[in-house]
Amino acid sequence: MSPNDSASSRHGTTLMVAGGLLLGTLGVFVEEAGAHPLTTVWSRCAFGLLALTGWAAASRRLGELRLPWRAWRWALTAALLMLLNWGLFFAAIPRTSIGVATVVFHVQPLWVLVLGAWWWHQPVTRRQWGAVLVALLGLGLASGLLDESWPADPERYALGLLMCLGGSLSYALVTLIAKAAQEVGSLAMAWWQCAVGTVLLVMWPVLHGWPSGAAAWGWLAGLGVLHTGLSYVLLYAGMARLPTDRIAVLQFVYPLAAIVVDWVVYGRALSGVQLAGAALMALALLSLKRGRRVVITPPAPLPPECASRRPS
Repeated sequence: MSPNDSASSRHGTTLMVAGGLLLGTLGVFVEEAGAHPLTTVWSRCAFGLLALTGWAAASRRLGELRLPWRAWRWALTAALLMLLNWGLFFAAIPRTSIGVATVVFHVQPLWVLVLGAWWWHQPVTRRQWGAVLVALLGLGLASGLLDESWPADPERYALGLLMCLGGSLSYALVTLIAKAAQEVGSLAMAWWQCAVGTVLLVMWPVLHGWPSGAAAWGWLAGLGVLHTGLSYVLLYAGMARLPTDRIAVLQFVYPLAAIVVDWVVYGRALSGVQLAGAALMALALLSLKRGRRVVITPPAPLPPECASRRPS
């Protein structure tokens, strides 16, 4: 590796780590805002739309936002699924915890593997199926279902886990759509997701009330500006400088950061069994990403972040 390549790799690693650490604080913004999940989704879309528009203008990429006619169905379908993904994830956080919701959500690559085998007829090896079983075992441990201690409201907690799984499934479908919509760039996909959400959900806060207080607005604005706009720039700038195997490793900065943030800010630490499950999931999912011949997931998940392909 030449000195220039080495410097580029270090720069890319720094950018991706910064993006992952930033996303790890997302749950705090959701909890501190205290808004209804749909209001939170609308706020993230609205402020994210402003941030991404500003970025597109500053980088002279506004032209990429224009979609070919045949791409509209893909963009609109992906936007609706992403809204469902964000809504379920935001609703799951107060029912479980930031750490648990984030770890369980990261079962998404398993959905992509199974759906990809069905949709794209991609072959799945025995080793990959073995990794799926290990990841599912890790998921069971990380979720707390196999732990001795149960939360005070098990039904609410179980509903939160189901919401996480539903959100990860919708995100997996967005991933496959991004694979199919080759003519739609990553910036355009993310921008249109925010645009559609801003328009479709604006009546929810209008009818049910806007957030009260400047603090709530500040937290909600941060979701759009920081966790959609800035994280997009950091993560995708980092991906452009790194090989796929390095990206696969660095994507786990996000859930690790979320676990630590949840413990530091709210004192909610995962049990030893849950941490072991999270480690099993990470190892299995990393094995899947390194072993696949065709990578059809985004190199780093943005859930609820911007789901799209690595930019060309």
